[in-house]
Amino acid sequence: MTEPNQNAASSQKLSVVDKLRLLLDITQAISRSNDLDEVLTLVMNTLGSLLPYSAAGIYLIHADEKGESPYVFKSRTIRGYDISFELVEPRLKMGEGFIGSVAQSGKPIICADVSKDSRYFAARPQTNSEMVAPIISNDKVIGVFDLESDDFNAYNEDDLSVLTLLAAQVAIIIEKVELLNEAVEKKRLQAQLEVARQVQLTLLPDKDPNLKDFDISAYVFPTEQVSGDYYDWVRIFDDQIGIIIADAAGKGIPAALLVAFLRASLRAYVQTGYASHIALSKVNNLLWDSVESHQFVTALYGILDATNKTFVYSNAGHNPPLIVKPDGEYKYVEYGDLPLGMFRSMRYHQHYMRLEKGQILVLYTDGMTEASNAQGEEFGRDRLAQLVIKGSSLPAKKMIDFIRKGVQEFTDRKFLDDDGTLFIIKRL
Repeated sequence: MTEPNQNAASSQKLSVVDKLRLLLDITQAISRSNDLDEVLTLVMNTLGSLLPYSAAGIYLIHADEKGESPYVFKSRTIRGYDISFELVEPRLKMGEGFIGSVAQSGKPIICADVSKDSRYFAARPQTNSEMVAPIISNDKVIGVFDLESDDFNAYNEDDLSVLTLLAAQVAIIIEKVELLNEAVEKKRLQAQLEVARQVQLTLLPDKDPNLKDFDISAYVFPTEQVSGDYYDWVRIFDDQIGIIIADAAGKGIPAALLVAFLRASLRAYVQTGYASHIALSKVNNLLWDSVESHQFVTALYGILDATNKTFVYSNAGHNPPLIVKPDGEYKYVEYGDLPLGMFRSMRYHQHYMRLEKGQILVLYTDGMTEASNAQGEEFGRDRLAQLVIKGSSLPAKKMIDFIRKGVQEFTDRKFLDDDGTLFIIKRL
């Protein structure tokens, strides 16, 4: 702790040139450093040579995000206060005391006699005069720089100019550190997203299913590095595969985690041999017990039988399947129940369709149909059906690329607004 008399004496000995040189040294040190605490310590160590003070503090505004405390000031560095005060943050609300008033108004305060100002908050009984300057970053007050003196009328406008300049230098290092921290955090999140993306890619099938008399292909077009969309297929018998397509609420890592949970639980029930409606009911209850109330998944799970040429499925709030006949007639099969995870003990129903020669079954997520152009017009289900008709002679894999390009031309954007998935099943 620096003694008040030493502060005053050293301040009075320095010429204006010496003070300017000290300010220049502080500015240069700030430009070289990325350590906020180091710079604030330097400022405090130099402060006594520039301005007389008996106690000083730099306080930053840290609002309680949860709203549990009305006190928003945190001391970043302080000098000259009793140990009891140094260990306790100033219990001031915005607008209270000199600190709160300056933080609220953005205007500095010079008080020659604190006993005559009702705004004064007694942090130490010896204080007789005080000077407070705002710390402003991007036109926003982020804290205050406070000087207290045991002498009356210790500060004038020239002193305020020096303190304002120091406050501006503090604001610069705070901005610099925040930008650096944001860059580091962004890099860390990008690394996590890349890991999550790699993990999610391993969850998707590494190849398209091979089933007699059928041409099948699927693909996910993610908007971010990780997707809330999911598809899968599971070999049940030589002539049967289980087919799954799903869309978790939201995007990014939370949706991807929900999808991973869905995959693990649904695959277990598929391998056990449960019918589609029973499997979805069990997955629904697991989700209801395990996830937050605002999280849910739309999903369609069915069994494609190559011998009987049938698709028996259950639809949990997912987009209706599209059936396209060889003559170009098409329809959306609207049967379905509520999404997974919304209500406990949901009952799901089975639906049956026979796939005739030349028919195409298209399963998709809403990222495809809800993709919009610059005018806000959605791509829609009719355009999707027309693209399927136009590309019906193509193999399933090439048809997916044909549809993707059609959506891209409509939106005039490289990426979709939401994750999009296509699962195409052609009866040969």
